[in-house]
Amino acid sequence: MAGVRVPLWGICMLRVALATVYFQEEFLDGEHWRNRWVQSTNDSRLGHFRLSSGKFYGHKEKDKGLQTTQNGRFYAISARFKPFSNKGKTLVIQYTVKHEQKMDCGGGYIKVFPADVDQKNLNGKSQYYIMFGEFWWYNTTTSSDFENPPTSRDLNVQVDGFTHLYTLILRPDLSYDVKIDGQSIESGSIEYDWNLTSLKKETSPAESKDWEQTKDNKAQDWEKHFLDASASKQSDWNGELDGDWPASMLQKPPYQDGLKPEGIDKDIWLHHKMKNTNYLTQYDLSEFENIGAIGLELWQVRSGTIFDNFLITDDEEYADNFGKATWGETKGPEREMDAIQAKEEMKKAREEEEEELLSGKMNGREHYFNRFHRRNEL
Repeated sequence: MAGVRVPLWGICMLRVALATVYFQEEFLDGEHWRNRWVQSTNDSRLGHFRLSSGKFYGHKEKDKGLQTTQNGRFYAISARFKPFSNKGKTLVIQYTVKHEQKMDCGGGYIKVFPADVDQKNLNGKSQYYIMFGEFWWYNTTTSSDFENPPTSRDLNVQVDGFTHLYTLILRPDLSYDVKIDGQSIESGSIEYDWNLTSLKKETSPAESKDWEQTKDNKAQDWEKHFLDASASKQSDWNGELDGDWPASMLQKPPYQDGLKPEGIDKDIWLHHKMKNTNYLTQYDLSEFENIGAIGLELWQVRSGTIFDNFLITDDEEYADNFGKATWGETKGPEREMDAIQAKEEMKKAREEEEEELLSGKMNGREHYFNRFHRRNEL
């Protein structure tokens, strides 16, 4: 039986259908973005955003995004979407950013918030789930904080005035991937690379009791392997007065896989010996029950940064295709326009310099003629 041929467009449509897109923003409807994004009124000195594609771009409309407009200001703005939980699912967060002003000190990151975040009162103390992107401190970059309270990890990024695509992928198996312009620059384990085990939930009294009982049983079972079966209880041993008789051992129980049978460290034991249990449910590492808003809450010394093409989805392939359809289509023309503008600026600068030199020569000749004319008059 011959195989059934499926058109390529049909496969693409199926892929899109399988993906869940929680939030997507390209700012393609002009000033209607103001109906979706809420500017914080927490402080009257907060900077304002405008919709702009910048001084140079790949496509005037497609490259329009939120641009910071005032120097030396804090900024706080957010957009809400239908709340969701990423439990057991991949979470992909993506956006583009362009520091047209050549960033020296300030933020180029985004934050993902719980659904109940107070948008009108958004500020640096607002609870967030994830902070992802760039923070520049006089040409030193860090990227980025994860979780709240924040635990950060520094990543090497570069700024050159062009638009770049940033992608963060968090998977259910606690692996992560950070991409810039579609290329992975950092990947590994969320748990160990970010040292997030310190954010473990408090264990309930019942869980603690169960653990203590399990620990004691494990230790006793292990020690039984080293008891001297031929040893007998001492004739003068009084169980009521002396307690349980400690059976003699052939040898001291060695460590098992680096674990002591007594005083077993709970975290280590659970990780090494109970991988298939509910160990990970005791940690808030990459699962969030109430994701519902995305925003920009940052500081900039020099304004001009443009944020665009926001995306939150559960599908890595969809995010990859979305990046190619947005940033991928305009990155080349953007650089071409910048190169043309640079040549025009250089040409204009040379012309102005030549005019100044020529003007200086003409002024010199006029001065010499006036001196000669007055001398003849005398």
